[in-house]
Amino acid sequence: QVQLVESGGGLVQAGGSLRLSCAASGRTFSRYGMGWFRQAPGKEREFVAGISWSGGNTRYADSVKGRFTISSDNAKNTVYLQMNSLKPEDTAVYYCAADTSGFIYLAATLYDYWGQGTQVTVSS
Repeated sequence: QVQLVESGGGLVQAGGSLRLSCAASGRTFSRYGMGWFRQAPGKEREFVAGISWSGGNTRYADSVKGRFTISSDNAKNTVYLQMNSLKPEDTAVYYCAADTSGFIYLAATLYDYWGQGTQVTVSS
């Protein structure tokens, strides 16, 4: 069984920054793909960023390119999402997900494990 626990969400003004963390436990993650997704009220869950556990490959949604950075710390079994220049439209619940195949998928349905989510609210 895999457990994913997100933290770091909160309320921030537009233009500010937050760093989300996703702590993983229960399995070895050397071949996993990890993704960050978000879901705003009334909207579908959408891909934000993904990383292979080795850190060699990353992928971003166009809406966050240049503002968000995904990274991993294998020693801590933790994946991070550094979010800079935040906008009100970034407001959502952010979820961490793990894919056992190791690929970075855009579709949420292809991920095997999910965290409980952390709220990010950006005020204008």
